[in-house]
Amino acid sequence: MNRPGVGGTSSISLSSSMPVNGCPPTDLTEEDIDNLRFELAKMEEEIQTLRQLVLAKEKYAADIRRQLGLGPLSSLKQNLSKGWQEVQTSSPYLTASATMDDISNSNVYVRTKEGLSHAGIVTSSALSNLGVVITRRLAEMRALPLPSPPRTLSHTMSVPSMRHSSTFKSFEEMVGSVKEKMTNHGETSGFERRSARYNT
Repeated sequence: MNRPGVGGTSSISLSSSMPVNGCPPTDLTEEDIDNLRFELAKMEEEIQTLRQLVLAKEKYAADIRRQLGLGPLSSLKQNLSKGWQEVQTSSPYLTASATMDDISNSNVYVRTKEGLSHAGIVTSSALSNLGVVITRRLAEMRALPLPSPPRTLSHTMSVPSMRHSSTFKSFEEMVGSVKEKMTNHGETSGFERRSARYNT
């Protein structure tokens, strides 16, 4: 068999000896199986060597970038820029871009764009009018006179002279009539107990 990338031949044909579902085919001899295992071991060793070589080259490239003053951020920026250029030149991007151009030039798109533009203008006008109305109302409220501050009660009469006033006497009579109604029903209220305390 010819291994790609490595000069060497084997007497086993890979197409006829490929395992099916991970199980070795039954037509392989012990010698064929040993040869395949040997080839696999050599291939894995070469893969490991190539990984080490790539790692060493990446370290060397990073050292060169550091000496040039190119940090990881500039490297990332270059990678992104290169990736974006590759995307822009890719077939799917070009197809999508052409489709978007077709859509943006279609009648439906133009009518929808005009309708949304008109709706935006109407909404903006309505919000502007609402702002004017609110501003006018606030100005009207600001122009209204403020309510006068609450008056504090000042005692112009002394307590003994208040007892002889007509207002106090009518209040006393009203309380007395409530008291009589309560006592006539045989109930003693908290009010009666309190008034008895003050009268003694």
